[in-house]
Amino acid sequence: MNTIDVALICRALGDSNRLQIVQMLSDGEKCACKLLERFEITQPTLSHHMKILCECGLVEVRKEGKWSHYSLNCETLAAFKGFIDGLFCSGESGGCGQ
Repeated sequence: MNTIDVALICRALGDSNRLQIVQMLSDGEKCACKLLERFEITQPTLSHHMKILCECGLVEVRKEGKWSHYSLNCETLAAFKGFIDGLFCSGESGGCGQ
């Protein structure tokens, strides 16, 4: 995963609503209507959040009639996790770069 992709994901996860949406999707696909029940936001606002999560590749959408069903893209999530796992501190005093 390149740093541009990682930056897009970090930007997407920088919003607490989007982070909560990702947490909700971690236990399986959810209809947009179920996501809306959890938040005090409008449907257009949810659509905006979902667009950002889909554009960075973290979330996939499946249309069924007029309903949208969202799920995590496990490949993207695994690649992002791998990037983060590759970061480490090499300082001996417990702090980064010290």
